[in-house]
Amino acid sequence: MGWEINSAVTLLKSDDLKCMALNIYHEARNESTAGKVAVAQVVLNRVKSSRFPSNVCSVIYQGQHKGGHPDLHRCQFSWYCDGRGDSPRDLLAYNNANEIAQWILIAGKWIPDITDGALYYHADYVSPKWSKYKKKTAKIDTHVFYQ
Repeated sequence: MGWEINSAVTLLKSDDLKCMALNIYHEARNESTAGKVAVAQVVLNRVKSSRFPSNVCSVIYQGQHKGGHPDLHRCQFSWYCDGRGDSPRDLLAYNNANEIAQWILIAGKWIPDITDGALYYHADYVSPKWSKYKKKTAKIDTHVFYQ
């Protein structure tokens, strides 16, 4: 079985893996495994939706850009355009995010979607205007998920 997984990992697009791992790390590194998987599932749900870009990196880096750089606070995922560096500082947490990214990218279509098809989420300590107009599907750790 290990051979099958290792072979599948080599088939992953390295950009997709890196993008997904960074997103899990920045959005959910302090969450449970379920919380990390849920964040990843939102990315996959967006990839499948005609309303969003059709690949992992384009979904994660979606937002307004000027001069090749993201506009401050004008992105789909806040870590990407918060004005801070994106390099992981906690390598243990990043390695965990990378393992979950590998797993979700390889087996994602066979894993039940614990977000029930969510395309959006936010931290439970904020209340964005858009959340009033979306259907809440789940609350996992500190994130609230919506369709």
